[in-house]
Amino acid sequence: MRKKFLSTLIGLGCIFAAASAAAEIYPPWSGGKNNPVTQRGLEFTVPEVDNLPDFHGNPINPKLSVFVGGNYYFAMAPLVAAFEEEHPELRGKIYYETIPPGLLAKQIELGGTITVGNMTWTVKADVYAAGMKRVKEMSEKGYLQGPVVPYATNTLTIMVPKGNPAHIASLKDLGKPGVRLVMPNPEFEGIARQIKASLKKAGGDALVKAVYETKVKNGETILTHIHHRQSPMFLMQGKADAGVTWKSEAVFQEQAGNPISFIDIPAGQNSTAIYAAGVVKDAPNPDAAKAWVDFLKSPKALAIFGKYGFKPYRP
Repeated sequence: MRKKFLSTLIGLGCIFAAASAAAEIYPPWSGGKNNPVTQRGLEFTVPEVDNLPDFHGNPINPKLSVFVGGNYYFAMAPLVAAFEEEHPELRGKIYYETIPPGLLAKQIELGGTITVGNMTWTVKADVYAAGMKRVKEMSEKGYLQGPVVPYATNTLTIMVPKGNPAHIASLKDLGKPGVRLVMPNPEFEGIARQIKASLKKAGGDALVKAVYETKVKNGETILTHIHHRQSPMFLMQGKADAGVTWKSEAVFQEQAGNPISFIDIPAGQNSTAIYAAGVVKDAPNPDAAKAWVDFLKSPKALAIFGKYGFKPYRP
């Protein structure tokens, strides 16, 4: 009887441990801290099944709506908190999305309507923030008003599971047969353009082809829809050996305590992203939108970016 009881306890312990491990692997990794609302209502978040990690706040009549590429979703919570200190009238009334910039652009083009699973909602963006090239494109298409404002820069890194079991040392290693990769999809994610440029610097067109064509065809490269979520998740699940991401994302994963590490890419092979933002044409809250764009250039905001490895933009 005692043995049976102990066996049951051990089994329950394994179940709880597995649940805890799953909670660490699957987003959101913020533990709810990235939700800027003041009244949270019923708490219902189920890792892997129902979590909506890239949608933050209350979409009903927000006083500021920011559509920002997911490359710095982890910095948004402290940025919003600092901004609300300067604009207390907006506290609890900010909504933001952090899906890839190309998908955000499509959402803006569709009037702000998006469907996730069985839910559809519409939020008109006040601010669009992404890589400089993408923001300029949206401005040229007539979706933004006013200037395109650059504010921070970022560089690439090779994200690997903690301990680097595949012994990845450089970009060239990504082309080796048998090395499993998780890589941003060029169709959705602007980072793929910079990654291809870096791969070309490291190993020419042959390395680009190996990573983004040969390995895609033979199944050794997984292409993502949301690399800032899928890359670390697949690495922690053991589905991939490495993936190229922005360095800030790997720094955040380490700070969050997830079993993720990264390999530096030499400056001569690296690529730099310039982040920019602009006020959306016919924004519902144009004054708040302009205040947010101006805030992104402030010393307070740049200090927050700096904690994750970003650097201030210098013309």
